[in-house]
Amino acid sequence: MATTKKRIGIVGARGHTGAELIRLVAAHPALELAYVSSRELDGQRVDAHVSDYKGDLHYSSPAHEDLPGLDADVVVLALPNGKASVCVEAFDAAGKYPVIVDLSADYRFDNDWYYSLPELTRNKWRGEKRISNPGCYATAIQLSVAPLKDVLAAPPVCFGVSGYSGAGTTPSDKNNPEKLRDNLMPYSLTGHMHEKEASRHLGVPVEFMPHVAPHFRGLTVTTNLYLSRALKREDVLARFQYAYEGEKLVRVVDEAPWVSQIANKHHAEVGGFAMSADGKRVVIVATLDNLLKGAATQAMQNINRAIGVDEYTAIPV
Repeated sequence: MATTKKRIGIVGARGHTGAELIRLVAAHPALELAYVSSRELDGQRVDAHVSDYKGDLHYSSPAHEDLPGLDADVVVLALPNGKASVCVEAFDAAGKYPVIVDLSADYRFDNDWYYSLPELTRNKWRGEKRISNPGCYATAIQLSVAPLKDVLAAPPVCFGVSGYSGAGTTPSDKNNPEKLRDNLMPYSLTGHMHEKEASRHLGVPVEFMPHVAPHFRGLTVTTNLYLSRALKREDVLARFQYAYEGEKLVRVVDEAPWVSQIANKHHAEVGGFAMSADGKRVVIVATLDNLLKGAATQAMQNINRAIGVDEYTAIPV
């Protein structure tokens, strides 16, 4: 029996993550694009920029107060930090309550929104329609730390390196290939937004030092954890295998994963598990594609659950 597809609108679709979302929606049996908004691409055909999409839709540039009238069942806000609230307020003012998934940091600290990193928060979902999508680095950090939260002796220290797609499409030093050539660029070495985010949602303080590298996509986080009691490597490995058993988008691997092998993949990898001689320190490495499991793929997991279909629908597993 044919079922009516849910209509999805993407606000801020010019960026890298917006393009990945369009690709996922194009392959989705239960979703169809209602609109994709971008001021820079207004009037241009979507299929001219995202070849996976087959249709006649053009990018548009509706005012935020006009969004509720476009009647999408699901709205994804793929906007820079600080830009989401005017859109959310427009839906509230109009009395329209679609599923809204915010990809920015704007609602990651708001208790009225459901913060959804599915592998860690799935059992806390109570059918909320306002969903805050985790940050890319914050996803990797939390996946690295969560299985050991109860045996930490000190705040985890995380060294992160991301491809420059993580810096968005607005020109800056952090996404300038010429300035990044043969370089590793440190930034926001204390108080990074993802440091605050991971600390809040893990419930333990995290220290994080991010860097940008010359590659385009994919990130790696190397996390140093001091333990309150000695553990054997097999004990640590068993904790991670138990925590992520059956998870299709988190793979526990023995060796430290390579960022070059995660680009364009939809899952995260966690591995390494290098132990100190006394068993009270372990170093863990996590990799993921910042545009996919760090953004668009995770958003699709959340959308799927919110519309009542299998969590992995349209996600290449």
